[in-house]
Amino acid sequence: MLDLVDIGANLTHDSFDRDRVEVLARAAAAGVRRAIVTGATVTGSAQALELAAEHPGVLYATAGVHPHHAADFDAHTSAALSSLLADPKIVAVGECGLDYFRDFSPRDAQRRAFQAQLELAAAVAKPVFLHQRDAHADFVATLAPLARDLKRGGVAHCFTGGPATLDAYLELGLHIGVTGWVCDERRGADLRAAVPSIPLERLLIETDAPYLLPRDLTPKPPHRRNEPAFLPHVLTRVAALMRRTPEEVAHASTSNAERLFGLN
Repeated sequence: MLDLVDIGANLTHDSFDRDRVEVLARAAAAGVRRAIVTGATVTGSAQALELAAEHPGVLYATAGVHPHHAADFDAHTSAALSSLLADPKIVAVGECGLDYFRDFSPRDAQRRAFQAQLELAAAVAKPVFLHQRDAHADFVATLAPLARDLKRGGVAHCFTGGPATLDAYLELGLHIGVTGWVCDERRGADLRAAVPSIPLERLLIETDAPYLLPRDLTPKPPHRRNEPAFLPHVLTRVAALMRRTPEEVAHASTSNAERLFGLN
């Protein structure tokens, strides 16, 4: 039986409101025994913590402000995050980073919020849960000066880049989170080229549920919603690309998650 950790699932999303308990039961039946619930705003992070408290030892949470919401980041935000991060069920700072694809917040605001959360992660000695889209150069420029202060490291969540981007992130000491993007024949070519070069000790797997339903999943759920129970599908694809057995990759990714996030 698999023992997997979905390191990124948006389980507070309203699409799970009607059947969240059943979603967790399906995950457990599929061998996904633990998951980390992503926080993207202060309110969302508090909700993620509340959900984790309802499922001790099964769910954990992150606390942070996604770059989409960076324009709202201020001193009150930082204080609220600090309070949330004092709870041991919050295992990482984020989702934080830069997103120049959507630009829902001004880029200078994104960079300020990102740096503030990196500094917060260093202060509380928790890893960072990182987002980057179409902002590689500024992402590295912001992260690199602070990387040594991040004693607990971090993960490039939903990594979609190619080998060159992978090398840059590994040089910064990051773990690499792989989602169902690897199953996308339209957009996943760069990622599939990079996956064989991910060191086994840096690999993490995730669904980013309810987003990124693997395109080659059959049969597809009628609602087209991704959920943690589909993580073994991602595992199988990653293992094939790495030319390793699913069991070997499962053991490594779970051990990595336990070590990085301090899971019990």
